[in-house]
Amino acid sequence: MSMKIKGAVLIARKSFVESHFGREAWGKVVQSLPAEDQKFLGGLLLAAGWYAFEYGERLDKAIVQVLGNGDPTVFEAIGAQSAKDNLTKLHHNFLSPGDPQSFLSKAGVIYSFYYNTGRREYEPTGPNSGTITTYDADTFSEADCYTIIGWHKEALKMCGAADVSILHDVCRAKAGPYCRYILRWQI
Repeated sequence: MSMKIKGAVLIARKSFVESHFGREAWGKVVQSLPAEDQKFLGGLLLAAGWYAFEYGERLDKAIVQVLGNGDPTVFEAIGAQSAKDNLTKLHHNFLSPGDPQSFLSKAGVIYSFYYNTGRREYEPTGPNSGTITTYDADTFSEADCYTIIGWHKEALKMCGAADVSILHDVCRAKAGPYCRYILRWQI
């Protein structure tokens, strides 16, 4: 089975591009994609629908090239916007106001809402720190990793954390065996 992502991931990218760069920027990104992708993205995307990861991967590369001038860190902002959009509406029950550790303990469940293969585990390493590790995802990309960083930074802030830092020290997109994120924050 090929890896799939939720439509909410693709919708969040469109929303971010349109709100930060304008509707015409979204059009430029879509026009830079193959015809099949243009048709797909021009259709109805359902937030709860499952779609081929490859659509998202090609979209991410187009966003990096067209809007990020080749810099994939633009996806941290996309991840933060996705957290705001999804954790204030559709997935608000995941938040644990005042308790970032409780929120992070749900990492595996949250992962399964966005991806259909692989798993994510959380291990606390102190009262204000921990490690998230993603294993066995069928596909991966550097842009997706930056999205995860931005998403978790914003989500932790929504749980009351401050001065959040995330170090992505092992990455499958850079030949690592898994993706690991080391998180630290203040309360």
